[in-house]
Amino acid sequence: MKLCFNQATTLENSNLAKDLEYCEKHGYDFIEIRTMDKLPEYLQDQSIDELANYFRSNHIKPLALNALVFFNNRDEAGYKETIAEFKNMLEVAGKIGAQYVVAVPLVTENKILKTEIKDSCVDVLTELSDLAEPYGVKIALEFVGHPQCTVNTFGQAYDIVQAVDRENVGLVLDAFHFHAMGSNLDDLKNADGSKIFIFHIDDTEDFPIGFLTDEDRVWPGLGAIDLDSIITVLKEKGYNGPASVEIFRPEYYQLGAEEAIKTAKETTLEVLSKYYDIKVASK
Repeated sequence: MKLCFNQATTLENSNLAKDLEYCEKHGYDFIEIRTMDKLPEYLQDQSIDELANYFRSNHIKPLALNALVFFNNRDEAGYKETIAEFKNMLEVAGKIGAQYVVAVPLVTENKILKTEIKDSCVDVLTELSDLAEPYGVKIALEFVGHPQCTVNTFGQAYDIVQAVDRENVGLVLDAFHFHAMGSNLDDLKNADGSKIFIFHIDDTEDFPIGFLTDEDRVWPGLGAIDLDSIITVLKEKGYNGPASVEIFRPEYYQLGAEEAIKTAKETTLEVLSKYYDIKVASK
């Protein structure tokens, strides 16, 4: 299994250039680049070509652009914005060699019928699949474990991906989101493992289902998530894709960026090493 760093983990105490420097130093294989803030900040002073050159010259590689947000159940103007944004992301992914674009469902206070949510997700993801195919880029749907997210359990997300039925459309399995809305482990056991493109590893404080927020996340192995069961199922299914550590925690943003990146690696490896042989590059 390869080790990946999600930039949310240093959202407020670092930038893309520093994240790349420290991730390279500490032996990460991949990075998930935040396109809503970290990438635009980087491009104020440097170019996409310079970023592409960095990846060509170093061990670390771009795993995913994170993220195309709120892609489903939009009005006509919102739908057009989503397609335009995705096309731009494909250009960036093509230039730097990113394998995936993460797609995040709509979060809203409005009540939308599940059939309408599924229909919209399937229609949009099918169109995105067509657009992504010439670039060799895959789309990873990430359900969000919050009551106001239109797709908030593994089972619901998997059903959508099955309906799309495209090789380049799969899932992000985020352990926090899986736990936060009480996703069913049997749904994971019954799923096609090849449809899980990215595994987000994290943990959380022990609040009730439906009350958890991203800020409740803690380092892997230090919380209430049954990571052992999730990882055991992934291992049994032959999952050997990346494990990407993603933590949104205000206290961790008070750490130095390198300390956070180093701690993320150490806690992640401690959890994963019971199940996977992980050889981390070092300089």
